[in-house]
Amino acid sequence: MDRHENKMDATQLTELDAILATEGELVPSSGFLAAVMERVEGEARMPAPIPFPWKRAVPGFVLTAGVFGWSAVELVRLGVPAMKAHPMAMPNISFAMTLPLDQAGWVALALGISLASWLLARRFVGRSSLL
Repeated sequence: MDRHENKMDATQLTELDAILATEGELVPSSGFLAAVMERVEGEARMPAPIPFPWKRAVPGFVLTAGVFGWSAVELVRLGVPAMKAHPMAMPNISFAMTLPLDQAGWVALALGISLASWLLARRFVGRSSLL
């Protein structure tokens, strides 16, 4: 199969060479070189970009890292004893309170199916740029 593809590519390449050989020489338009050189010279005249002020930004980065590090240390220092003092207890939710949550789940499912069908319909129509 590879040999057949190589022959096909060689044939197509030969045809392409024949087509390109009949074409005339490409000559740029009269103002092309001048426009390119003008653009190059304009780029050369532009000032260098302003470098990022690392000397001013590093103290801010260090301060931010220090605040987050200190917050983590304080959270562990104060949070671990508090968690030991107040053991986690499972909340007691009555059966009467779970019924509205069950209904809310069905409503959320219905809304999700409606959204999915609407998006699918918009995709079939060709207007899929909304979401």
